[in-house]
Parts: sequence; C-alpha cells; structure tokens
Amino acid sequence: MNTAAEAAVTALNLRFLLDYPREAARRIEAMPAREVSEMLAAQPVHAVVPVWNSLATDVEQAVFTELPQARAAELLAELEPARSAALLNRLEEDERERYKGLLNAQVAAEIRALMQYRPDSAGQLMDPRVLAYRGELSAQEALARLRLTKRRGLREVYLVDDDGRLDARVDIQDLALADPEETLTRIARKITDAVQDTAPREEVVEKMQQDAVTDLPVIDFDGRLVGVIRQAKLATAVQQETTLDIQTMVGASRDERALSPATFAVIKRLPWLQINLLTAFLAASVVGLFEGTIAKYTALAVLLPVVAGQSGNAGAQALAVTMRGLVLREISLRHWPRVVFKEVNVGLMNGFAVAATTALGVYVWSRSLGLVMVIAAAMVISMVAAGFAGALVPIMLQRFGQDPAQSSSIILTTVTDVVGFFSFLGIATLFSTLL
Repeated sequence: MNTAAEAAVTALNLRFLLDYPREAARRIEAMPAREVSEMLAAQPVHAVVPVWNSLATDVEQAVFTELPQARAAELLAELEPARSAALLNRLEEDERERYKGLLNAQVAAEIRALMQYRPDSAGQLMDPRVLAYRGELSAQEALARLRLTKRRGLREVYLVDDDGRLDARVDIQDLALADPEETLTRIARKITDAVQDTAPREEVVEKMQQDAVTDLPVIDFDGRLVGVIRQAKLATAVQQETTLDIQTMVGASRDERALSPATFAVIKRLPWLQINLLTAFLAASVVGLFEGTIAKYTALAVLLPVVAGQSGNAGAQALAVTMRGLVLREISLRHWPRVVFKEVNVGLMNGFAVAATTALGVYVWSRSLGLVMVIAAAMVISMVAAGFAGALVPIMLQRFGQDPAQSSSIILTTVTDVVGFFSFLGIATLFSTLL
C-alpha cells in the first residue's frame, strides 16, 4: 500500500472512531490485539479515548500491553483517573510500576491514590482481574475469548452494558453447555447483589451472609464493574471491622478501641487536644483585638456565639459532604474548583436566609437597626467562608498526602471561629456609630 492509500485509510479510521466509537469498539474486539494497537497508535489520543471506554476488559488489557509506551502513557493521562486506575490494577505489579513511571508526577499521584483502597474496604479485598463481556456475544465467541485469557478456577463471567456498568452474570457451567450460537443474554442470570469498591468489610460480610454468595462483584460509584471478591477473601473478611474515620475526624486514633487502655487513649488523643487548644487561643486573640468595642457595646459579646456557631455548623455540613465525596470517589483532586464553587454558593444562599432570620430576632431583642445590619453582614461573610473552608480543607490535605479525616475538623473550626469573630467585630467597629 502506497503512502497516499495509507493516509486515506488512517483518515477513514479516524472518522469512524470519532463518529461511531461504540461500533468501532465492537469491531476492535474481534481483531488481534497487536493489529488493534498498531491502528490506535496511529490515531490522535482524543479519538482513541471514546472507543477505549467501550472496550471489554479482556480486550482492553490485551491491547494496552501491545501499545507503544508513549501512547500508553498518553492514554492513561487522558482517560478518567478511575478508569486508568482500574486498567493498571489488572496488570502485574512490575508492569503497573513501569507504566506509572511513564506518567507525569501529578497524574501518577492521582492514579496511585485511586488504586490504594483502605485496608478494610471492598476494593482492597477484590480481585481486579475480572472478565466482563457484552450480552450480544455468542457462547462460542465467549468461550474462545475465555480460552485466550487462560484463567482457571472461574465460576462465572459478568455481562456489562456499553458504559461498562454491571448488567448480569453467566455461570461457567451454563456457558459450557449452551448452544454455540446462543447469546450470553439468553443464558445470563440476574445479579443478586453487588458492593461498591469503597464499602467497608462489614458491608461485604453482611451481603455475603444475607445472599449466601460465593463471588461478589465490586462496582465503582458509577456502577461500573471494577473487580470481584472471591470466596476465600469473603471468608477472611468475616471478623473485620469497619472504617474509623469518625474517630480520626475529632482527633482520636484509628488504632483506639472502646476497651483500649486509658494511657494509650491519652497518648493518641492529647496531641490533637493541645493543637486544638492553640487554635482556640488564636480565635481568642482575634476577640482580644476588639476588646474596646466589646466593652463599649456589651450586646456584641452576647451575639458572638451565634455567628461562630452558625458558621461552624455550615462548615461542618460542607466538610461532611466533601469528605464523603472523597471517600466514595465521587470526586478527585481535579474537581476541587467545582466543589468549592458549589459550597461557596450554598454558603452564600444559606447565609442570606439565616441572616434574615437572625436580623429579625436581633431586632426584636435589641431594637437596633445598626446591630441588625452588622450581624446580618457578618453572618453572610462567615457562612461563605465556612463553605469555602469546609470544601477546600479536606481536598488540600489529600493533595499534600495527608489523611483528610485526621485534622479537617480542627482546621475548619479554627477558620470558622476566626472569620466569624473577625467579620462580626470588625464590621461592628467600622460602623460603631450606628450601634
């Protein structure tokens, strides 16, 4: 084939990949992996990604290992981080490290974080080398692809839709006995249960005991199949405990138990109590800056806890939602602008609503329009700052390699107290003639 013909074929392939990614994935799955890798390597990565997202897991893995290293690195960087993490998880340890070494440091860190599940989670227990096919595949085609994987000891394979979401399961025995032309959909069985990859071991054990399953499929937040927990792993998880993030958020150790020795508890808790004391002194110093204003207008001292308390509650709500998003992997570090912007907007709208109620109560109590204006303005400012800090603090802690559950609450309390006190007393000082 001459150069002009090759260029024409490449251009036609590009158009097909861009316009019909799912159909292209179907064609690719029937082609040899080496041939597919050569074809995809000749295409821009933005055209490969939509097709790649529709590939079956066994084909995806086979083609990926045949890609040139530079193209493999580009692909990992362009795919959704969760997809890249799932792909690397199915490779052998040495291969995983080699591919991660090809990536930009920030991209590699984000993918590595997604690959590292908590020790007590379903993701840690699962086998990521799961086989997933589409329902329209015939039994003969499925068996042929199954033989290529050389996997032994399988009890079932799973069916997924075009977006990789778990759909059904097929017992290996049913597959072996089916007519060659019968589709997998015809012999598939309903999924009785599945578990999310971030679920604690306790939930895994509960599902095992309720449904008497031998293999438990594991899905991510979007319902995509990422692995399966085998019977042996399920058995070892029976006595394990759930996550301890509630303890760490308030400064208690992850290792502490209800019957731990008192000395152990003191050693683990005291450092965080001391840190919390320092932050309390910081907030108190802000109040001290306006000692003269408070002495002149004693009503300000009465209302200080109102502003700090409301901003603290608003910040705790933003913190809880953001922490849950990080734990469930609904969000990653790249989503921080959207998360922060959303929580700032929530703080602003809630601030106006709470400020209106507060203003009414303060006016009935004090009959001072000046005091009403001061506390209403401070309430809006402090609740916006609380939403901002509640969203940003856990994300920034994770960005710098720290456990966001360990100290987010303490940092957030410092921010809400300092901003709440400073805004309220600062505005009161500026407009003291109205009080």
